[in-house]
Amino acid sequence: MIKQKDTYYLYCTGRGISVFSSKDLKNWNPEPAVFNEKPTWVDAIVPDFKNHIWAPDISFHNNQYYLYYSVSAFAKNTSAIALATNTTLDPKDPSYKWVDHGIVIQSIPNRDLWNAIDPNLTFDENNTPWLAFGSFWEGLKMVKLNADLSSIAQPQEWYTISKRKRTFELQDTNPGDAALEAPFIFKKNGYYYQFLSWDLCCRGKESTYKVVVGRSKNITGPYVDKDGKLLNEGGGTLVVQGDENFYGVGHNSAYTFDGVDYIVYHAYEVKNNGRPKLEIKELKWDADFWPSL
Repeated sequence: MIKQKDTYYLYCTGRGISVFSSKDLKNWNPEPAVFNEKPTWVDAIVPDFKNHIWAPDISFHNNQYYLYYSVSAFAKNTSAIALATNTTLDPKDPSYKWVDHGIVIQSIPNRDLWNAIDPNLTFDENNTPWLAFGSFWEGLKMVKLNADLSSIAQPQEWYTISKRKRTFELQDTNPGDAALEAPFIFKKNGYYYQFLSWDLCCRGKESTYKVVVGRSKNITGPYVDKDGKLLNEGGGTLVVQGDENFYGVGHNSAYTFDGVDYIVYHAYEVKNNGRPKLEIKELKWDADFWPSL
């Protein structure tokens, strides 16, 4: 989510990337998809791709909007993170036009034990750009980008920022049982907070999704939870999980709008047979600067 002037824009998984707008964070109107047709390069990466694009991430930098997005084959790391840019988010603006820059990061089965999905752009204290991303396999990663935000900086710097225990015996092509994904880095209180999702999404009433958090003074980590356990050794302090109203909740992002901190996520609603619903909650911080809803 992002705010341009008096309008909030929400980007989410959907055909060509689904877009919604709102003036009040409560009433949302559908807007045109980012891509009417799938990007031409995608078929070479993901065969038979149906333009169902995952997990976009929107940022404003250098007077333009950067939209990272994921293309993938479900339960495979046949995946890529790509980038599109625009100078405005308002479809009625004459200068509104998404320009696709193609692949930033690609993961390949039997080469990589990580998955190039769920991107999140973030900047360190020197304004150096980093991309956090990933799901399952050997954990969530962070890689340094060039100033153009569309390519990996050289020499390459990669970090594992979260990890859970994976069964050794599994094939490299298997996503594995270390269920974690969707890192989101939020700067606050002199810390970098890493929010991430544990367990299973996208399964309706079988979803077990939940959001946990850790923090670090350095953007690349190590991140620790409230008990001091490292996130790359299975640590994570619970932020929100399913309850009597929702089977599971997850894939969050976090923002400050007009001085108020918000967490945004999707929740599989019990009364709607597990259909996903947008949830927006205010974030509060305790005396030790740990977040809660």
